[in-house]
Amino acid sequence: MEPTTANAQLAADLSFEQAYEQLEAIVRQLEEGGQGLEEALALYERGMALAALCSQRLDQAELRVRQLLTTAGGEVAAEPFGGWPEP
Repeated sequence: MEPTTANAQLAADLSFEQAYEQLEAIVRQLEEGGQGLEEALALYERGMALAALCSQRLDQAELRVRQLLTTAGGEVAAEPFGGWPEP
């Protein structure tokens, strides 16, 4: 299920930390249960929008780190972040 546009727009204004905190709260709520179907679906959609935002923010941070890496010789090099292989 795709996150709704409204959820994506609301999430876009959050920092990574804020989005992650809200995502954790939603996961806790869903794990505890007790919501009706519509409320659970709304929480799920919001959670998916927040997860997408967190992923995007992490990708942006990784790109910034790659851009800042320099070799021992002082040359700028685009290397995988944390030694991870290139996708």
